[in-house]
Amino acid sequence: MEKKLAEYKCDTNEAICMKLVRFPEDVEDDSTTFHPEFSHQVYGDDEVAFGYKGLQIQLFYTAGNLSTLFKVKYSSKVTETFDCVEPDDIEGKIREIIPAGFTCNSDDFISLLEKEANFQPFGTLLHTYTVHSEDAGELTYQIHKVDVNCAGFHDYHKRLQTFLMWFIETASFIDADDDRWDFFLVFEKYNKDGETLYATVGYMTVYNYYVYPDKTRPRVSQMLILPPFQGEGHGAQLLEAVHRFYCSLPKVQDITAEDPSESYVKLRDYVLVKLCQGLPSFTADKLPLGFSADMAKEAQDKLKINKKHARRVYEILRLRATDMSDEDKAREYRLEVKKRLFGPYRKNQREMAKMKKCLRPEELLSHVDQMDTQTQHEELEKSYQVVVEDYRRIIERIATHA
Repeated sequence: MEKKLAEYKCDTNEAICMKLVRFPEDVEDDSTTFHPEFSHQVYGDDEVAFGYKGLQIQLFYTAGNLSTLFKVKYSSKVTETFDCVEPDDIEGKIREIIPAGFTCNSDDFISLLEKEANFQPFGTLLHTYTVHSEDAGELTYQIHKVDVNCAGFHDYHKRLQTFLMWFIETASFIDADDDRWDFFLVFEKYNKDGETLYATVGYMTVYNYYVYPDKTRPRVSQMLILPPFQGEGHGAQLLEAVHRFYCSLPKVQDITAEDPSESYVKLRDYVLVKLCQGLPSFTADKLPLGFSADMAKEAQDKLKINKKHARRVYEILRLRATDMSDEDKAREYRLEVKKRLFGPYRKNQREMAKMKKCLRPEELLSHVDQMDTQTQHEELEKSYQVVVEDYRRIIERIATHA
């Protein structure tokens, strides 16, 4: 019985089929389909749906306005064979996250494509750039800044943010009515039957926090480049454009990010190094002298980069300027980076000194292993190697795009 029921289990990451549709023929073209990275926020930690064979959950969006087709298809249902077994409510769980106004009819969805010619990017144009494609030649992209009061944007954003559930592991929807939110969107310009149309590429949300007495601290909350456009450099273009926008505002203290992922930190490092490498305090002759107050101040004043991020930029630029085959120079660089990495271990040592004063011997023993000096050195060296490897990738990327 258990074996037979297992046949009705489906991996929801595979079952969910997504598309960004430009042309009617895209609907039946499997090459335009992409799948979620995550579905646990909708279908539970196992990311499994029970009760269906050949399950396919279609979530198709028109490329620009993101008008939505939602359909559930399957070859058989468990109730056809087993009367007393209930299948999962597949449709109900999706309906909880996609806003009203979607269609379940493919023909109606295809007719919506005709309205795409009326779709125009929201907000104010910040930046235009091109990307070379082997298939399509030079493609043009635009980055726009939008505020919550922009006509039509509220409903569009409700459709756009549904992608977060499938591609950011711990995503949550935001209260877009709060006027302290800024939105930045990326669009691709493309031609269809002689007309210029726009496709949604990705977006970023930024919340403006108050800093006493008269400053703001923009904090990046969410950032997503949609899967068909990933790996083409749009994330870096977006982050750089957003950074330059806030740098132009006198009231901005610095720019931060909320609980950034590893991939975001690497992207930020790349963008900030690009921005800082031309600053006078970061010139190659000054890098061997160590991280200076001038570096921190110039990065803060000119580029709204806080001291912690400026320090990472300095380490990357110094690595680029250091001959690592020279043992003395390599040792100086290694010690400089490890000095920063040692911070958490030094904190542990201070905590250990406090513990020695107030814990009984048997209690102390349980903490000693965690803070063993030899282990600390090994972990420090491991951390250093990981950091340097990440830095080298950033240096290679900058050289490639120079």
